[in-house]
Amino acid sequence: MGVRIRQAGERDREAVVRLLDEAFMHDPVSGWVFPDEAHRRRVHGVFLGVFLDTALAEGRVDLIEDGTAAALWLHVPAEAPEEADDTPARMRETADPDNERAELIGRLTGAVHPQGRAHEYLLLIAVSPDRQGEGLGTALLGPALERCDREGLPAYLEASSARSCHLYRRMGFAFTDSAIRLPDGPQMWPMWREPGARGSGGVGRDAGRTPAP
Repeated sequence: MGVRIRQAGERDREAVVRLLDEAFMHDPVSGWVFPDEAHRRRVHGVFLGVFLDTALAEGRVDLIEDGTAAALWLHVPAEAPEEADDTPARMRETADPDNERAELIGRLTGAVHPQGRAHEYLLLIAVSPDRQGEGLGTALLGPALERCDREGLPAYLEASSARSCHLYRRMGFAFTDSAIRLPDGPQMWPMWREPGARGSGGVGRDAGRTPAP
């Protein structure tokens, strides 16, 4: 599928936040963090904006030129930084200070994040709800994974649904041995891709349908 991809910058922030908000509004993990839908609609975009600001400042945001899909990436070095990661606390403080789940989600994912080997971390991938099922996610991730292959870098993500797990497996990702079980909530599936890995059946056309935080 031929699409034009560019690097997003600060000028794109408002549009990308809106895309993330719409794409993840009914995601199982978003529903767990913000169970009340009316409240979720008020704070959800602010919450995801913290992820975006981190990627804009420290990583890379790949954006399909028409703004219908975006992928947020961070490069994780082999050695963990000496200072503690304040992102989970910032997520809660910025979006929903009285909601401990807004911080807990970051603590739980951080606790199982692989260490000791440099890799590319897919923070979020989002496809506009009215464009899902068209293969935009596959088209967006393909060049990034090809770059990982050329540079000999693994890739890592946390899938938020069983369906997205299946789709990522078709792109060469495999489950790690550390599932994330949210208290009284859904499960998340950490997945790792070795450079050059090819999933069975090749890359699926629908790999962009389900966003994965």
